[in-house]
Amino acid sequence: MLNRMIGAALLRSSAYEDVEHDPAATLQAFLVVVIASLAGGIGLYLSEGGSLVSGIGGAIVRAVIGWGLWALVTFFVGATILKTPDTQASWGQLARGTGFAQTPSILQVFVFIPYLGPVIGFAAFIWWIVAMVIAVRQALDYTSTIRAIGVVLIGLIVMFIALIIIAAIAGLLGFNIIPQPPAAGS
Repeated sequence: MLNRMIGAALLRSSAYEDVEHDPAATLQAFLVVVIASLAGGIGLYLSEGGSLVSGIGGAIVRAVIGWGLWALVTFFVGATILKTPDTQASWGQLARGTGFAQTPSILQVFVFIPYLGPVIGFAAFIWWIVAMVIAVRQALDYTSTIRAIGVVLIGLIVMFIALIIIAAIAGLLGFNIIPQPPAAGS
């Protein structure tokens, strides 16, 4: 799993091809998502405080659900709307690739570092987007990186809208699913 994570972080197409064709790698992709969200949750806790357990637990739940939805959205957009004659893909292939593409997000653990943390967080985000493009390109058997960028951008827009709707519904029901910084003086 570590070698696959390193290959994914180094943006090697072969690493994404490897996990695409290995159904047993789905559990590993799930673990990468959990590790990345754990790192992000720790970084957020160290920078903003709050409850360590609920903050990290919430981060993991949101990441796993988001990963599953992201794989579904990219599958739908990439395998139907932006399909090519060569596109052969399943939800599992996209889930594995996009799960491993979250490897750069592990750097989110460093967002607590004054001045440097936001730069690291932004760099990790950009790295994650590039990794997602490669994962999508490989899983959907695209020859065009531009088409993969289109799938990722459409997916980001759909996921952003879905997050707003879910947060609004949860808020109406009395749940707060978006982490809030602690109140001043807490």
